[in-house]
Amino acid sequence: MNDELENLTKQELIQIIIDNAKLWLAHDGLWFQAVESNFDIETAMKLDAEAWKKFTVIEAKRIMKRLNMEPGGGIPNLIKALKYRLYAYINKQEVIDITDKSCTFRMNNCRVQEARKRKGLQDFPCKSVGIVEYTYFAKTIDPRIKTKCIACPPDPHPEEFYCAWHFYIEE
Repeated sequence: MNDELENLTKQELIQIIIDNAKLWLAHDGLWFQAVESNFDIETAMKLDAEAWKKFTVIEAKRIMKRLNMEPGGGIPNLIKALKYRLYAYINKQEVIDITDKSCTFRMNNCRVQEARKRKGLQDFPCKSVGIVEYTYFAKTIDPRIKTKCIACPPDPHPEEFYCAWHFYIEE
């Protein structure tokens, strides 16, 4: 397979990355729906949080390895690592209000939430899982980083973003 990949163009490789990210997200959603339909949404949310607690650490560690990052690089390394998450390839996101000790990350366009919006459904209430996901991702990049949710469904949020997270290092 490596020979096959080596012969692809840059654009073909980029498309594979984007497609793989979409497939990953589809699997995540299908897994969640299967648990919800066999049990209930509370069980699905609980198990989803458990899975994200482990997955987000694996994702952060692999990103760090790929970028030759050591743990403890502070907010600059977190900002860099966020750009390489699977979400980054399929959602519109931004980092604002950047200082040496803090930043705000916003998910401006989320495939999951946009799909629900197109179907006339309410936002998916992902806050409890998001707290786990972003807290563990940030702590893997640098154990000093703390995470605060600014807004995430079911919280009300402005049109500009679906969720926003404040990352900071206490002095």
